[in-house]
Amino acid sequence: MKPVPLPLPADPTSDPALLDRLADAIAGRGPLLLPQEPSPSDPTAAPTGTGHGPDEPDLDHIDPDVLPSGGGIAVGTSGSTGASKRAVLDASALTASADATHARLGGPGQWLLALPAHHIAGLQVLLRSLRAGARPAVVPPGSFTPAGFVAGVDSMTGMRRYTSLVPTQLQRLLLDEDAVAAARGLDGVLVGGSSMPPVLLRRAREAGIPVVVTYGMSETAGGCVYDGTPLDGVHLRIQQGRIHLAGAVVARGYLVRRPAGEDPFLEHGGLRWFRTDDMGRLDEEGLLVVDGRVDDVIISGGLKVWPTEVERALAGFVPDGCDLAVVGLPDPEWGQRVAVAVECTHGSSADLLTDLLDHARDVLPPHARPRLARVVRALPRRGPGKPDRARLASLLMDPGWENGVSTPEQEG
Repeated sequence: MKPVPLPLPADPTSDPALLDRLADAIAGRGPLLLPQEPSPSDPTAAPTGTGHGPDEPDLDHIDPDVLPSGGGIAVGTSGSTGASKRAVLDASALTASADATHARLGGPGQWLLALPAHHIAGLQVLLRSLRAGARPAVVPPGSFTPAGFVAGVDSMTGMRRYTSLVPTQLQRLLLDEDAVAAARGLDGVLVGGSSMPPVLLRRAREAGIPVVVTYGMSETAGGCVYDGTPLDGVHLRIQQGRIHLAGAVVARGYLVRRPAGEDPFLEHGGLRWFRTDDMGRLDEEGLLVVDGRVDDVIISGGLKVWPTEVERALAGFVPDGCDLAVVGLPDPEWGQRVAVAVECTHGSSADLLTDLLDHARDVLPPHARPRLARVVRALPRRGPGKPDRARLASLLMDPGWENGVSTPEQEG
């Protein structure tokens, strides 16, 4: 049976037939579904088309070996390099993920959709609710706001209530007392999609929000490591610094076969493993620490700098409600130099950058300190909130981008 595109409007619950198709997919019935994003011109409308396009696979060249016998979903990845890929998740992977999540959180419940439904994090919100026999709740369509989040939580009727957010959304909620109160009343708030600054996590937990930091990707049916510990049935290993994951949640493969040597799915020790693009390690308590993507590492003066480590070190020194991202830029002397962009719409740009660079001198070694800093209105992003580092690096080399403020290069 040929895969079928699945248009997903901003409010998927507005179409009961759509929810029925998703329920069939996790039950192993019907065709393999291909979630599609809303039309850019009308984010509340369902898209049209056949699944072909600049970011879609050629459905005439799918890999028959990865197709499930029935049901399942092929969800797009949000990687920063390479062609668009769709990971094929059969019904067993989807149900294993939902059941392991509910087991870790304390039981099945109703979920609130606050993320794009065509990405794995948002899609899993719908699937977990359906698996629990509950109708998903939805934050009102449009730009995410604390008031909209409160309205979404108020619409929930489940005995247990959950949601899934990205760090930027959590930052916005913490600036609003009503939103904090609404989040505090939930039984679990999953936060993933990009690196979680420790200061943000601390503030959220001090506010009483039951935050669970997740790590995973489309190829693992979404988050499969919670607060550094794999879900039941998920296996974790570090090979040459790279994170590998195994278990029933792992995808069957990619819808279109990858070239030889590019297949990250491996068989080892009787398990099917997925070799991620992330580097990581286990801390002294055996919890997973993600250092960053393999292709994100900055080499400055022959020394490695992980953008996520610099971001963690500096996150506590930007105003509430602001965000930052670190990238490497070409440098004729050092090979690469560290640069930071701060997403902030309030306060003095010059003062913010001066203070940030002063703090960087106190908390970072010389080779990891930013040598270029700029305040911008909005960071370029991909997927559900992840910084688009490749695009950001290109934009930072344009002095006039978004009328940002640059600082002189700082001496190491």
